[in-house]
Amino acid sequence: MNYKLHHLSSGLRVLTIPMPNLESATLTVWVKTGSRNEEKRVNGISHFLEHMVFKGSKKRPSAKQISEAVDSIGGEFNAATSKDWTNFYIKARSGVVETAFDVLSDMVLNPLLNPREIEREKGVIVEEIAMYEDTPMIKIGDVFEQTAFAGNSLGWDIAGTAASVKGTAKSDFVSYRNEHYYADNIIVVTAGGVTGETALALAKKYFGDLRTKEIKDLRTEEFKVARKTSRVKLHPQKKEQAHFILGFLGDGRGYEGRFAQGVLAAILGGGMSSRLFTEVRERRGLAYAVKTSVERYKETGYLGTYAGVDPKKIEEAIKVIVDQCFGLAEKRYKIGDKELKKAKEYLKGHLALALEDTKDVDSFFAEQALFLREIITPEAVYKKLDEVNIKDVLFEANRLFKKENMRLAIIGPYENKDKFVKIIK
Repeated sequence: MNYKLHHLSSGLRVLTIPMPNLESATLTVWVKTGSRNEEKRVNGISHFLEHMVFKGSKKRPSAKQISEAVDSIGGEFNAATSKDWTNFYIKARSGVVETAFDVLSDMVLNPLLNPREIEREKGVIVEEIAMYEDTPMIKIGDVFEQTAFAGNSLGWDIAGTAASVKGTAKSDFVSYRNEHYYADNIIVVTAGGVTGETALALAKKYFGDLRTKEIKDLRTEEFKVARKTSRVKLHPQKKEQAHFILGFLGDGRGYEGRFAQGVLAAILGGGMSSRLFTEVRERRGLAYAVKTSVERYKETGYLGTYAGVDPKKIEEAIKVIVDQCFGLAEKRYKIGDKELKKAKEYLKGHLALALEDTKDVDSFFAEQALFLREIITPEAVYKKLDEVNIKDVLFEANRLFKKENMRLAIIGPYENKDKFVKIIK
């Protein structure tokens, strides 16, 4: 894929990924800020602001008018918030991309932030928080990061709390936007059936007046492991199934060994023939779902395994996962050439399937542009994966799988965590 990263005089970056055989295109505005950049008092404001841009803008002062503008071109639009980025997108037929630029720029740059709409949306977000609380398969990720990143804003929930949401006022949105929504901190991305020249011209037309900022004082405290922190966190809920993530603190987005770590995660819990799927589900019948993945932020990250199990069998499931991880680190368990190749092809295949969608292509390139010094293409990723050998994978296993790096989060009908502490010790 041929991409080009343009730098406007304001500092705004415009990333274009032309895919000339496609009839559609995705336009996205990426802002390099998320829940880790917030003040505790207004935790969740990044996500709250994501909601508010859909409630009315300068040209289209109501949610209905914004929706009608996107419906009139047969497009779809949405937004997302993470710990370290927020994005807003419209996906539509490439022939109407200028309308997408017009609507999205107005939404993101000129939201009305009507106080009445803010008060109304507070109830919506509080219910969204409650929904996630009742969805343990999703909530467990938040619980794990609370213990993994204890003492740092990376451990805060993206949506905030009911109290922080209810306490947010229009002045807080204005201050937050002034601090984070400026040219140097934003990337405009197009992926699909739009030429780079067209996309760049439209970006200049609709985002050319985006303000610059002389003092860049992002509210980001670098994560450091707290000296006194519990490595096990319980989130008691009376459920018929227990959910847990067993993970190991690791490395950030730019870590050179990230491709070997990806292969390691695939060997452990990537797909239905992986080691943990076989050991936990097929041989012992302990879980329906079991999966290992890697999560990365700027300076830190983790490799974690999720499983949903019978509450009576959770200890056995945790022990099996611990044994498999340390078995690789201590070289008690071997990795063969066939297994290594399968893991590489698993990762390459899933990436190829994802990149059939312009929205995923957009995300693939944009996250690199936001956080890494160098953007690499999918073809380069395939090459990096092909270069990984067994020695590389075992090296990463030995680096990651140490007792001091291990964290365990559990949602289930438990009040006492002592037995779980004993397992990971």
